[in-house]
Amino acid sequence: MDGSYNQKLVALGGPTASGKTALGIKLARAFGGEIVSADSMQIYQGLDIGTAKPTQEEQSQATHHLIDFLDPGQPFSVADYVALAQEKIREISARGAQPFVVGGTGLYLSSLLEGIQFSHKMADPELRKTLEREMEELGPQVMYDRLTALDPQAARWIHPNNKVRVIRTLEICLSGGEPASAQKAQAKPERPPYDSLCLCLEFSDRQLLYRRIEERVDRMAEQGILEEARQVYDRRDTYKTAAQAIGYKEFFPYFEGTATLDQALDKLKQATRNYAKRQLTWLRRIPGAVWLQADDPRCGEKALEITANFLERTLN
Repeated sequence: MDGSYNQKLVALGGPTASGKTALGIKLARAFGGEIVSADSMQIYQGLDIGTAKPTQEEQSQATHHLIDFLDPGQPFSVADYVALAQEKIREISARGAQPFVVGGTGLYLSSLLEGIQFSHKMADPELRKTLEREMEELGPQVMYDRLTALDPQAARWIHPNNKVRVIRTLEICLSGGEPASAQKAQAKPERPPYDSLCLCLEFSDRQLLYRRIEERVDRMAEQGILEEARQVYDRRDTYKTAAQAIGYKEFFPYFEGTATLDQALDKLKQATRNYAKRQLTWLRRIPGAVWLQADDPRCGEKALEITANFLERTLN
C-alpha cells in the first residue's frame, strides 16, 4: 500500500462554484498545509477559464499541486491520479506540512481516500483505441447501453454522454473479464491508507448554488472562455478529454453556426447545474464525510474548528 494509515489527510469536496478553492486555501494557511488538487480538468495546461482553475493570486496564497502540469492531448486516468496524489502527499508530509486534498471530482477523492489499488490488467491501450472507433461509429447511446449490460452498477454513476468515462469503464470490464465495479471492490484494501477527514460542501438553498453557477459562467464569458473553447474545438481530435468537458463542448454548436452565443452560454449554465447535482450525488457516497452548509455564514469557522479537532485528536 502506497499510503500510510498514520498519515493525517484532510480532504475537501463539493460541487462546482461552492467555494472549495477559497476554503481550501483558508484551511491550508491555518494549519501549515499544502493543497493537492482533485480536479480531473485543472490538470491541463492552458485550460484555465473553463476549468475554473485557481488564479495565480490564489495559488500564491498556498502551495498547490497537480494543477496545470499536463498537455491537453495527453490521457490521464484515475489510476494516474491516485499514484501522483499519493506521491505528493508523501512529499508534503516529508516537509513537515499538512496535506489537504481539494476538488470536486468525486471519483478522484473516493479512490484516493479508499486506497484503490489499480492493476495493469485494468488498462488495455489497443482495446481502448477499438472502443474509441466504435464510439465514433455507433454513438454514445449504443456504447452506454453496452456498458449497462456489462456493468449496470458502474453505469449508474456515469452520464451516457461522458464518452471518455464510458470507454474507460468498458475497457476495464472487457480487459479484466469481469465488471469494473467488481474489480474496484477487489482493489479496495481492508483498511484505508490514510487517517482522513473529508469535509464536503452543500447548500441548504440549492437555488443559491445555481445562482452562483450562473454568475460564474457570466464571469467566464467576460474573462474570455470563448477563445479557450475555440482552442479546444480546433484541436478536438487530440484534446479528446477537454472536447467532452463541460465548459467547452457547449460552444461547439456556436462555432459550427447552429447556435447563438447566448444559446451556448445558456446550455453551459444548464450543463453545469446538472453536473453539480451529479457531484453531490457522488460525494454522498464517501463514507464518513462531514457535510457543511456553504451558505452558512459560519461555514469557514466550522471547517476550521472541525479540522483543528481532527488534527489534535489524531496527533495524541
